[in-house]
Parts: sequence; C-alpha cells; structure tokens
Amino acid sequence: MVPTDLLGSWTLRRTLHDRRAGLHGTVTGTTTLRAVRSAAPTAPSRPSALSGPSALSAPDDVDQVEWTETGTMVFDGRTVPVTRTLLVRRTEDLGWRVHFADGRVFHDWVWGDTVVHACAPDDYTGLLSGDATRWTVRWEAVGPAKDHRLDSVLERRTDAAD
Repeated sequence: MVPTDLLGSWTLRRTLHDRRAGLHGTVTGTTTLRAVRSAAPTAPSRPSALSGPSALSAPDDVDQVEWTETGTMVFDGRTVPVTRTLLVRRTEDLGWRVHFADGRVFHDWVWGDTVVHACAPDDYTGLLSGDATRWTVRWEAVGPAKDHRLDSVLERRTDAAD
C-alpha cells in the first residue's frame, strides 16, 4: 500500500499505554489523507503544499499527501482535543517518506515492515499495515525517557461526511 491508496476520511481509534507510569488512554476522532501538490525541484511553478495546497484527484499526479488527525484524547483523567498534521512526500526514488508538519523527517513509508524514527535518547519503532478499508499504525517508544505503546486503528468512513 502507498499513501495514495488511502486517500479519504478514516475513523481513528488509538490506544496509548505508558508502561512506565502504568497509565492507559485513548484517542478517538478522524484521520484524513488528502492529495496535494508540493513544490518539486524540477517544477518550480507548482504551488507549495505549505502555502496553500491545491487538492488533486489523480493519484498519478500526487507527490505529497497531507495526513491530518483531529480528535479527543482521554488520558490520566483528562479529556483534551488533539490535532496532528503529517506530510507524506514522494522521494526521488519514487518511494515515500513521512515528515512532520514543520518539514522534519519522521520515517520512511514502508508498508508491512518495521520503520524507525531516530529520536534520542529513546528508540521508536513503528509498523503500518492493513488494507484499503482498515489499516493500523503501531509505535513503540522505549528508552530512558519513555516506555510507550500506541496502537491506531483506522477504518474507512463511508458516511455522508466523506
């Protein structure tokens, strides 16, 4: 699976387990993957996704997917709204790489195999898997500062809100 296979709106259910503190939490909400064009070195006239992206309908023309999560987190007795935006960009070798909204690299997009995020002093390992109707993202963060596990289940929305 590549990011363009997952375009659309998804119901998000995430569990959070802080094993060190013995705390558990949840995030429920919506994840949206939307195709955008980003500025490419070979096509400087293309608009940048960070300064007003234009939505696309043809996955072959996509070199960036905006991954936005919005929802509610319940953790340690508190309920708070949460949001996150990631950018999944096509690489020069026609693979894909996930970036934080500020442009920093998060991890390579590798479906069904372990990915790594370098964030010293802890080690982050993740796994993306599933199909075009249901997929999961699992992250383990282990080290001197953290001992967390996050499991996200995303199911394609089929209601009128899509």
